[in-house]
Amino acid sequence: MKMLDTLAELEAIFDAPVPTSLKKVVERLTPAYQSWIGQSRFCILSTVGPEGTDASPRGDIDPVARIVDDRTLAIPDWRGNNRIDSLRNIMRDPRVSLMFMVPGSNNVVRVNGTARLTADPVVTGSYEQSGKHPKVVIVVTLAEAYFQCAKAAMRSGLWGDQAAPEGLPRAGDFLKEADADFDAATYEATYAQRAKDIMW
Repeated sequence: MKMLDTLAELEAIFDAPVPTSLKKVVERLTPAYQSWIGQSRFCILSTVGPEGTDASPRGDIDPVARIVDDRTLAIPDWRGNNRIDSLRNIMRDPRVSLMFMVPGSNNVVRVNGTARLTADPVVTGSYEQSGKHPKVVIVVTLAEAYFQCAKAAMRSGLWGDQAAPEGLPRAGDFLKEADADFDAATYEATYAQRAKDIMW
């Protein structure tokens, strides 16, 4: 099996990026992104450390991340298996990526940034489930956010026939915030067919 060895070889295989895939990136959480993340109860936290990479599921009965401001998220570290792989990584390399999901929505919202940990009792005490509090809270400073293409979830049939929650922002809403002239209604009305035509 011949492997690709250079970026030039890789880039020669693909067309130029779709313009909206570049336009959608934001450096602060806009109202639509805040609304979307505020309705997400599950995310994947990706970290990197000296031993390698780690991806950890995070979930909550409430929103999985608290929006502190338009560049800051806070995620309580609820009880797990005490391996604390992600937390160890954050202490040594603050780079993180978060992928937020909402059942029924084929979009995924990505946040890239840096993280620190706090064990401040004022902060940990502000979270409570069944009389328990997290030992630490992960505080993420956003570098960029954007929604991921819906095709992966569409290909996999991840949510089956489950519908997204009423009022959840859609891809067209995010793009409309980036460009006031963007026709979000037409984008949403035609996306399913356009995605079907280029699904594979």
